[in-house]
Amino acid sequence: MEFRSKINIPPSNISISHKEHLLAFGSCFSENIGRLLYENKFNINSNPFGILYNPKSISQAINRIIEGKTFTENEIIYHNGLYHSFWHHGDFSSADKLTCINRINDALTTATCSIKKADILIITFGTAYVFQAKELNLIVGNCHKLPASTFSRYRLDIHSIVEDWNTLIRMLREINPNLKIIFTVSPIRHLKDGAHDNQLSKSILLLAIDQLIRNNEGTSYFPSYEIVLDELRDYRFYNEDMTHPTLLAVKYIWQRFSEMFFNEDTAQIIKEWAKINNALNHRAINADSTEHKDFLKQTLLKLQAFNKKYPYICCKKEITKLEKILSQTIREK
Repeated sequence: MEFRSKINIPPSNISISHKEHLLAFGSCFSENIGRLLYENKFNINSNPFGILYNPKSISQAINRIIEGKTFTENEIIYHNGLYHSFWHHGDFSSADKLTCINRINDALTTATCSIKKADILIITFGTAYVFQAKELNLIVGNCHKLPASTFSRYRLDIHSIVEDWNTLIRMLREINPNLKIIFTVSPIRHLKDGAHDNQLSKSILLLAIDQLIRNNEGTSYFPSYEIVLDELRDYRFYNEDMTHPTLLAVKYIWQRFSEMFFNEDTAQIIKEWAKINNALNHRAINADSTEHKDFLKQTLLKLQAFNKKYPYICCKKEITKLEKILSQTIREK
């Protein structure tokens, strides 16, 4: 007997390989998938504005990247001892204004380059609810714990999301005609909105994405929301807050993501890298032993062979780190 509903995921018209440039925007799911792609040696720029939750904040960020207009001091606010940007997640905030602006503009410059050469754009919508700063008339990416009276809160409708994103996709295709887009809806529930309003919000996002895919070629949908709600509906797959998925759940979603978008060659590269990565993360009982030094030398040889076999995968950081450790052990002799 089968005691769960397994989601049938049809083959995608989009394939992800290590040769491609990836760019990801959106909520915590985008952050999780982006991290796993990075750890598995994919070339990805993940969330250059930090975590963003609603479709409008994400589209505003991408429009700003396309425009390439840097942020100025006038766009930075000060609250609770930190400088913030309404466009960005709190990861960019700082007690020093210049540091905050530099972080923001460095990420913007990198993203402007990334968006022109990206092969695949991964977009995760988290909620249809938005907060609009009253004085600025700006839908914010993050409220940064300012008083609720600073904002007006409302829910986007399907039509406004579709219209906004149809325009954005046309702009993206003008600068990058071959760009493919993967949409998904975050499985993380926004229970602060209330259980019913959360369902309405997710439904709006799902219907909007369905329309966008119908309107635009080279787009696809990954059912992360459905996988968690149907395949992983047991609370053992949730953290203590009962909303965010556990590491085990994230790994399972990654497995299903891999099945949909990776071909056999890509899957093989991931397996080969996993062995090397495990060796790189190995902690020795005795780091000064001859056995451990020999282990490091063998790992470096395997890493160099992997890099030679797949020259389009960057292993410079790992090779440099191992060479530094080995050269240090030689000097200590």
